[in-house]
Order: sequence, then C-alpha cells, then structure tokens
Amino acid sequence: MTENASTPSEYILRTASPIGLLELTSDGEHITSLSIARQGVVPLHEMPERPNAVLTEAAKQLSEYFAGTRHDFELPIAPQGTPFQLSVWHRLGTIGWGEFLSYGELGNEVGKPGAARAIGGAVGANPIPLIIPCHRILAGDRRITGYSGGDGIPTKVWLLDHEGIGHKTNRIPAPPVAQRDAATGAVALIDLETLVDAEARPEYAL
Repeated sequence: MTENASTPSEYILRTASPIGLLELTSDGEHITSLSIARQGVVPLHEMPERPNAVLTEAAKQLSEYFAGTRHDFELPIAPQGTPFQLSVWHRLGTIGWGEFLSYGELGNEVGKPGAARAIGGAVGANPIPLIIPCHRILAGDRRITGYSGGDGIPTKVWLLDHEGIGHKTNRIPAPPVAQRDAATGAVALIDLETLVDAEARPEYAL
C-alpha cells in the first residue's frame, strides 16, 4: 500500500497498553483513528510507523490515562463520519472519567429517541475509542451489550473497572450437565442453537 498525503493513515504510531497494542493515525495535524489490537493484530500492521508530534503526544497522554493520572484528553481529533455519527461522537466526548450514559439517554440527547439500532451503530463506528470514550455507554440497567474495540467485552470490562464504573455483563450460562435418563440410559444432548440464541436473551443478564 502506497502512502498518500490525502489519507488519514499518512502518519502512524503504535504503542503498548494494558489492553493490547494501540495503533494511532494522523493526517498531520489531528488524530484520525485509534485501533486496539484484536488477537494481537492492528489494522495497518503491514505499514511502517511514521510518527509525528501529535501522535507522540497522544501516546504520552494515553500512557497517563492507563496509569490513572490523566482523566481527560487534550488532543486535536478529526473523526470522519456522517452528521448523525459526528453528533453522537461529540456527545460521547463530553462524558467524563468514571461517568456513564445509557443508550436511551444518548438517543434522547442527540434527537433520536427510541432509535436504539442507529445509536448502537454510531457508538460502534467510533473511529477514535478511548479518546472519544464510547466505552462509557451502557444499557439502562448497566449491562455491557458489546464493544467493537480490541477483544470486545473483556476490553470494555477492563476500561470500566479502570475508571470504577459499575456494570453488569451478559454471559451465556454454562451448558447444563448432560443428564442420563434413569429408565432408558439415554443421555440428553445439548441444543447448540438454543445456547447461541440465549446470548441475546435479556434474562441471561447478570
């Protein structure tokens, strides 16, 4: 892939963190993306690093955030998205350390009450997580319903715990122990489709 000054990945910097390798890109003046490694791999892993001043400062501030000494980022950012997405990301950027907002509250505040799917999509499409803190969005009962960064929900759990934000996590319950029928000796089989469906059912929220 050839570098192009018009693309947001002209400048790249990677830095280690407690949640995995972080990859930041810049257009030369702003942060344009932040990716958290998924299974150890970042999106532009084949491209060489090319740091600049704003990326170096971002890495420094991120290190301070993970150390617990920084609660707010002071960085120029330029996320690319639709007007609706930008309105959602702007509101996300105002949620402070240790605070959270529900999807419903977020929808009301950006003028989309009841549009859960659209709100969830915009939150999940956030191109600069951590700096735009989409991890601070939870269901109304504080459940974690998903996270698109890093390794998903475990990454979000780490971030919420780091900031002391209470939460609940959806989990598929452990498969029941296979039971042998006393009369016939037959062993009941686990229905895998039922287990997969259970992940989305609210009664499995802890």
